Amino acid sequence: MTQSIPPVQPPAAQEPAEQQPQPQPQPVDAAPSSAPQSADGAPYAPQPGAVPPPPAPGIPYGAVPAPAPVRNNLGLGLVAAFVAAVVAAGVYGAIIGLTKHEIGWAAVGVGFLVGLAAGRLGGRNPVLPVASAVLSLGSVYIGQLVGEAMIGAKETPLSFSELFFQHFDVLQQAWKADADPLTFVFFAIAAYVAFSTARKTAL
Repeated sequence: MTQSIPPVQPPAAQEPAEQQPQPQPQPVDAAPSSAPQSADGAPYAPQPGAVPPPPAPGIPYGAVPAPAPVRNNLGLGLVAAFVAAVVAAGVYGAIIGLTKHEIGWAAVGVGFLVGLAAGRLGGRNPVLPVASAVLSLGSVYIGQLVGEAMIGAKETPLSFSELFFQHFDVLQQAWKADADPLTFVFFAIAAYVAFSTARKTAL
C-alpha cells in the first residue's frame, strides 16, 4: 500500500519588516526670532503698555530737513529800503500837510516800512539794520519838509512844487523855526523801529 506524500508547499514569503519612518529635516530659520513664542510656535501678542524694543543702531528715527539757506543780499536790501523810505516820506508828509501836526505813530510807520523792506528782501546782512535806521531818519526829515511845503502852498501864492523844488532853502528855514524837542523824538523813534524791524524780519 503506498502512502501519498502530501505536496510540499513553498514557504510563505516573509513580509518585509515594517520600515521605520525617517525623520524629516526641519527647516532652519535664517535668524532666530527674538519675539517670545507660545508652545505651538505662534508669537505672543504684545501686551498693553509694553515698551517697544529700541531701534537697531544706525537707523535714524526720521530724516532731518536741511536748514533753509540764509539770505544775504545787501544790494537788494538797500534798494528796497531806499524805495520804502521815499514812499514813506511822501505818506508821512501828506499826513503832516493835512493835519498840520506831527504824529508819533506815523513816524513809527516810517521806521517799520523801511526796516521791513530791508529785512525781507536783503536778508541778515549786518549792514542793513544800520542802513535802515539812517534811511528812516532821512525819510522822516523829507516827510516833514513835504508837510511844510503842503502847508505853505495853502498859505502863500506859491504851489507845492515851486516851494519844494525852487525854494527848498526856505522850507529848511521854516522847518528849523517849527522844530521842537518832540520833532527829534520822532527821529529817534523811526530810527529805532527801522533798526529792530530789519533785524527781526530778516530771512
